[in-house]
Amino acid sequence: MEDQKEFKYLALGDSYTIGESVDPAKTFPELLANELRSQGVNVKRPQIVATTGWTTMDLYEGILAAPAGEFEYDMVSLLIGVNDQYQGKPFDTYEENFGKLLETAIRLAGGEKDRVFIVSIPDYAYTPFGQKKDVSRITREINAYNETNRRIAGENQVLYFDITEISRKGLSDPSLVATDELHPSGKMYQEWVDLMAETICDRFKR
Repeated sequence: MEDQKEFKYLALGDSYTIGESVDPAKTFPELLANELRSQGVNVKRPQIVATTGWTTMDLYEGILAAPAGEFEYDMVSLLIGVNDQYQGKPFDTYEENFGKLLETAIRLAGGEKDRVFIVSIPDYAYTPFGQKKDVSRITREINAYNETNRRIAGENQVLYFDITEISRKGLSDPSLVATDELHPSGKMYQEWVDLMAETICDRFKR
């Protein structure tokens, strides 16, 4: 039966994808897979290609080096860019690399654009760590990066989830920030999933 098929999910990214400083079961890919299973979509445990500190170029090289890059997936997510911003990489480099990464994500999804989704970059200005930095610059630059990845998503007709506003609740609700005072907590990741799950589930049930 069709509903018994096991869907393979590949999550591409950085510390926000591996869930730095949270229980591995509380990362957004794991929570998303659990939510989809609860709605009758049989998703295998997510395959993760992500490392804390990775820039867009690091991720691209990581995909090429990973066994995951040799397979085809039913769903691929892409969330990347905060380290390009944090490390002060040239902005046009992000645009170029993100475009290459999206092309790669689509290829890994068997060329099916509707199997791919992009997640916006969280705004870490709204964390205790970010408050020690130039918060106006962080927010301004994160906005610019997200305008770029949203535009590229639109040009490629790829699903886009804007979780940035959720990330900006980190100061008003400290429970949304992990113990490292920088990354999202499992509670915030669940809010991301609440935003995404219905739309993604509908795609698998078509």
